[in-house]
Amino acid sequence: MTVATAARPVVDSHRWWLLAVLLLGQFMGLVDVFIVNVAVPAIGADLHASGATLQLVVAGYTVAYAMLLITGARLGAVLGRRTMYRTGATIFTLASLGCGLAPTGVALVALRCVQGAGAALMIPQIMSVIQTRFTGADRAKALSAFGAVLSVGAVAGLVLGGVIVSADLFGLAWRPAFLVNVPFGLVLLAAVPRVMPADPPRGWPRLDVAGLVTATLAVLLVVAPLTLGRELGWPVWTIAALAAGIVLAGVFVLVERRVVTPLLNLAVFRAPVFGIGAATLVLMQVAYGGFLFAFTLHLENGLGYGALRTGMTYVPLSVAFGLVGFFWRRLPARVQPYVAPVGLGCCALGYLGVATGVVAVGLVVAGIGMGLSASPVLTQSLLRMPPERAGDASGVLTTTMQLGQVTGVAGVGALYLSLDSTAALLAACLISVVGAVVGCALTRSLKRL
Repeated sequence: MTVATAARPVVDSHRWWLLAVLLLGQFMGLVDVFIVNVAVPAIGADLHASGATLQLVVAGYTVAYAMLLITGARLGAVLGRRTMYRTGATIFTLASLGCGLAPTGVALVALRCVQGAGAALMIPQIMSVIQTRFTGADRAKALSAFGAVLSVGAVAGLVLGGVIVSADLFGLAWRPAFLVNVPFGLVLLAAVPRVMPADPPRGWPRLDVAGLVTATLAVLLVVAPLTLGRELGWPVWTIAALAAGIVLAGVFVLVERRVVTPLLNLAVFRAPVFGIGAATLVLMQVAYGGFLFAFTLHLENGLGYGALRTGMTYVPLSVAFGLVGFFWRRLPARVQPYVAPVGLGCCALGYLGVATGVVAVGLVVAGIGMGLSASPVLTQSLLRMPPERAGDASGVLTTTMQLGQVTGVAGVGALYLSLDSTAALLAACLISVVGAVVGCALTRSLKRL
């Protein structure tokens, strides 16, 4: 089979089975992010894990996913998307089994990193396969289904996590929150060779190893002190590590300017509105990631909620997030440039409402804000991106958004563990206010286009 044949759109009845298999992988990877937030208090109680360990249980997956996401996409383009999708799904499924059996908090953190690496190999192939295997009206339907999975994934993860942990299946407490991935993963692995056409490898890719190593070290040198510093009393090495991480981030920029195939193509920042759009998204994700971590611990440890009640508490936020994120395009064109500052402003008001006890209303307002500041800003950031750089730009945005969540879990989570939930939620509110200010700059840039 030639490369040209492999790229031919699927026109037989298998195409919808193919889409179902692809979206199952997307759903597994997405749900796993949210299901863990609800399970975190039970994990801490069972494994006697510290607050820092719990932060790493959440952040470890996201760090590995973010750092390997672009590499996973490039491996798929060169070694074959079906091959990398199956490889990622295999790693993800085995790591899920390991997480469910983890005897200690340290083992769970390590396995969560492996799980994130598996997701980074699997998930980038999904959009690529949709783009190459579907055309016309079928592609529009496939992309709509993809968006629907993104919208319902958060709700499903939070509710499913609550149901599973509360059910205490077979006396396993939180462990089925990870083990549930195993049967789905086995179904996916059995189905892939039957519905997903093979695309032959095109040789071995040129990977930016120097950039990957430098970026990973920079992220770890920032995340580790933010996570461990509070418990250790902020020894000198934590401050030194933070400073080294910032310096290494600068080194990473220099490295990326000198390699032929960079991990992050910094040329994408030359496109109008891209840089300011990326900054807006990062601030939104920092606040969102920190809010989820801190508020979940507050509900279960502070207020004594069970996992199911905690999961159900988030339903108003997730439903508002999903609906607004799905229908925002129906807003008049003249209004759309203003969605970023309005969305981040709603997030700030929502977090403030939750902090002051107006929980249900605050969650709905925050969900509306997230719906106006996630998908819309992602789309707006790519408006003037040259087609040949669209892939790199999408990778940069996805990676920085994931790192924003990690920063939120580490930074806002540390405030919760050091002070209280009110301080953490007010911090999320303040970050959103800063995001709204940056969003105003994005609006001005969009109006000049």
